[in-house]
Amino acid sequence: MRDVDLIRGGAVDEGLTRRLKALACTAPLHDLDARKAKLDWADATVYQMAEIALHTIDQVTIAMDFDTGAGHDDVVRRLQPFIAAQAPDRPAAEHLRVARWVLDNLINVGTADRGFRRVYGSVDASGVYRRRAFDFKLLVELAAPDGEVYLRASDEAINVLVGALDTDVTSAQIAAEVKLENLISRGRLADAKLAAEQARYRTVQYGETLRAKLDATRRDVRAVDWAEEMPELLDSALSHIEARFRAENAILRNITKARDEAEDPVHKRRAAELVDIVSDCVSRHTQLQARLQAAGAIFRAEQDRQQFSGPPRRATVDIFGQVLMPVLDLPLADAVAPVEHFFHAAAGLDVPAVPSLPSLVSLLLRPAPERDRLVGEVPEPELVPAETVGAFTDEQWRRADDLLDLPEVPRRLSGLLAEARDLDPTLARLVALRAVHSYSPEIGAAVRQGDDRVLVGVDDGTVLRDEEFSGADLLLVTAKIERGTGGDTHAESRQPR
Repeated sequence: MRDVDLIRGGAVDEGLTRRLKALACTAPLHDLDARKAKLDWADATVYQMAEIALHTIDQVTIAMDFDTGAGHDDVVRRLQPFIAAQAPDRPAAEHLRVARWVLDNLINVGTADRGFRRVYGSVDASGVYRRRAFDFKLLVELAAPDGEVYLRASDEAINVLVGALDTDVTSAQIAAEVKLENLISRGRLADAKLAAEQARYRTVQYGETLRAKLDATRRDVRAVDWAEEMPELLDSALSHIEARFRAENAILRNITKARDEAEDPVHKRRAAELVDIVSDCVSRHTQLQARLQAAGAIFRAEQDRQQFSGPPRRATVDIFGQVLMPVLDLPLADAVAPVEHFFHAAAGLDVPAVPSLPSLVSLLLRPAPERDRLVGEVPEPELVPAETVGAFTDEQWRRADDLLDLPEVPRRLSGLLAEARDLDPTLARLVALRAVHSYSPEIGAAVRQGDDRVLVGVDDGTVLRDEEFSGADLLLVTAKIERGTGGDTHAESRQPR
């Protein structure tokens, strides 16, 4: 037998490829332990970073539902007790920093697409060994409708937890349920808890599959096969949920019975934890069932919306796929013409009216030019101080203040005018002017100026009898301004009778 036949017979195996991908998904977790000794802000060799990473993925997966996920701060808070148990003598600030470091590395902060890439090899049907790249993510950041950024675990991350990759969701769920029921009946609650957690992870993964299909439908209804693939998926999913409801309710009864009849405290505690996990599975299946029943309505609504939205006015150009990659395959002499044609059409002949963001920042940060280079020396103007001549002297203002200081009994404007003329004929005009301003005075302006009282004028219908002025014979009184403790301000005065 030839070597090529041996290679084809033993190496062309899809199971081998799946195991290589599963191994690749664990590589970022092992990298954390490999790089922890290089941290300069702490001696992190005491921490088991791969265990912390698995616990992080676990917390994110449990917090996920159909629409949202786990918050960054909530995940970090849940990680701190687990990290503190590994190094109880270290400060809490270091535990917090370790949690954030592990979380950022699982998100792969600092890379362009925040994804991981691992290279693996496989033998194709012709017997040739080829290297391929496997791109995947563990934790993904998504934005909620309210603007909040939350975390979701990818399918690869969930598969890292349950120890399999590309496993059929339905068969894995049935196997987990059978295993769980068998373990409960045999009293192995510790193993049953692990099986229950795996069943919950599979439920989350099933919901992720449906959510991805619906998101693709909202972007483009033609991207999803709603003729055969999605109806089969919805039917199988609803049948799956119906079977799971029966199985989980039966399992829940057995666990509850085991919890109530157990005398060992450890046995009772494990049974109680199982009750919580299986109850969470029932709740997730209820939520998934509601989404499945609404999927058809979402498809019809999106079909109507996209059908009647009209065709795009201008087709978009895939610069990477339609321009860059084909040009890179051409010789240099043949590539010049299409590149020039593209840039002439893209750039145009005129300078755009609105600058790009880098140009705008450059213009804003450019230092201001020297003024003498633009308009020359600016002559200093000769300013003449304005002559301010007041209509009334300081002595007249003081006498008017004395006349209008009426804290007790209100007085008529006519009497004040007659008394002002006895002191100074011009003083009557100042008193009349201030009386006019006292009608509906601005209390706010007086408060801002720091005054403790304000002159208030009241019109009671009496006509002013005066040789120089006419109008209403106002009642004038001085009101005291009181400031309350809450910032409220009001004026108090004696009410005229």
